[in-house]
Amino acid sequence: MEIIKNKTENKLEISLVGRLDTTTAPKLEEEINAEIEGVSELILDFDKLEYISSAGLRVLLSAQKIMNRQGSMIVKNANDDIKEVFDITGFADILTIE
Repeated sequence: MEIIKNKTENKLEISLVGRLDTTTAPKLEEEINAEIEGVSELILDFDKLEYISSAGLRVLLSAQKIMNRQGSMIVKNANDDIKEVFDITGFADILTIE
């Protein structure tokens, strides 16, 4: 998985390319934790994300908990398969999905 970050003042946008799974989720969590301090808007762009596993969902939940305290988090451009995972797991009710 490739992680592309763009941070400006209090906004962090992360674009993911590939698969967010057991192997790659720790890297995403590390990248988010390294950058999230002082961020009031976190945008996760899933335009090129092909797959998300439960390990990836755990990272999203952790990031959402942090952002609930300090701002907002938006997931955008998720494909239909990933949206279905969000619906089945109840994440569609927890996350802001555009």
